[in-house]
Amino acid sequence: MIPGLVGHDYGIHPVLGAADRRADRVRRIVYVDAGMPMDGLAALAAVPDQALREELTGLAAQGGRAATGLLPAPACAAEWQRWGSTAGVPDRALEELTRLAAPQPLGTLLQPLRLTGAVAGVPTSAVLCSGNGTGIELVQSLVDIGHPALRSLVDPRVSFFELPTGHWPMLSCPAELADTLLAAAAGEGHRLTPSDPELVPHLRAFPLEVPDVPRERTGNLDVYVPESTGGETLPAVLFVHGGPVPAGAEPTPRDWPLFGGYARLAAGQGVVGAVLDHRLHDFADFPLAAQDIAAAVEALRSHPRVDPDRIALWFFSGGGLLSASWLDAPPAWLRCLAYTYPVLAPPANWGLGRRRFRPVEAVRGAGDLPIVLTRPGREMAQIAATVQEFLTAAEECGAHVEVVEVPHGHHGFETRDPGEESREAIRQALRSVLAHLEA
Repeated sequence: MIPGLVGHDYGIHPVLGAADRRADRVRRIVYVDAGMPMDGLAALAAVPDQALREELTGLAAQGGRAATGLLPAPACAAEWQRWGSTAGVPDRALEELTRLAAPQPLGTLLQPLRLTGAVAGVPTSAVLCSGNGTGIELVQSLVDIGHPALRSLVDPRVSFFELPTGHWPMLSCPAELADTLLAAAAGEGHRLTPSDPELVPHLRAFPLEVPDVPRERTGNLDVYVPESTGGETLPAVLFVHGGPVPAGAEPTPRDWPLFGGYARLAAGQGVVGAVLDHRLHDFADFPLAAQDIAAAVEALRSHPRVDPDRIALWFFSGGGLLSASWLDAPPAWLRCLAYTYPVLAPPANWGLGRRRFRPVEAVRGAGDLPIVLTRPGREMAQIAATVQEFLTAAEECGAHVEVVEVPHGHHGFETRDPGEESREAIRQALRSVLAHLEA
């Protein structure tokens, strides 16, 4: 009996293939910063860099000849970032990795993994490297949202560990990794909790009392218009949810108490509040979600009760990456841009590379655009790092950022920590946004 098989990144594919054929001989499988391969899927689907994935997809379309070719190893230290964060790896170790790396047969990436299902009965552990973008808290939040691919992770035979490093823990923290693997082999580790609609944070009640403003639903956009005796046009705030949120998840974000609460709260202050459902269902969907937001902005500006020249956009969580194009060249009608616990630089394993979804770079084009950023003190480390990077860049270029602090708040503090500190942070951020709309 083998105490355990360990697979790092791509290595989990041959590990699962072998364990599936000898499931009775393996006590545990350990995933080290690896994806979740399934029967019939090729390792190509787990390549984080989308541009690289597209290149390899082109090779796959060539058929058998491509499967016998070789993928060159990274030629310099910078190229390793296409495969995962090198955070924590000493320069000398990275140079040695580059020197010793060998080309990889393309067939290992293009041929689908075939599993009989026997491996599903083998206990598993996962070692998450938060510096590469994923930690235990983030995985739990995806389970809470109802991501179908993650339902199996709440099995008590599945345990989790987290290391505060990049994608190469064997180089950045080898001793800590060794200790973690021994603990995994012993069956230790954190267990996730099953999703319960009455307990998951994003479905809990909004912490402030809000007026019962009726909504107008058109397509994927909900609009909350304040009661008024006149026909004057009003400023508007569009609230943009984060993600990815799996397709088919119910309720959808615009029906979560959180976003309806924000929109009704804004309407109670005399401005139009709006919420949309966008198509950020997977890390590859950011371009689709950006299109949805642009269309929602135009629809909102065309609403008969909205002043098209006084609009604020308010981004939450992973939706923060969708703000980059608005930061880079703010239109005259955009009076304020707000964030709440945002992701402001794409983690390495989200596969966005150095494309357009990088607010930490786009902020240099913000000019005089007012920015209001609400920051919880107990934010996930990998997200907090992107916020600090953004604030540093904003200071360097003279961008105007007001930070609303929630010292004891977590990601999603409104419903996770519904105390007076959270309520006041919501009020303060909304006051600031409304002041910029009225300026």
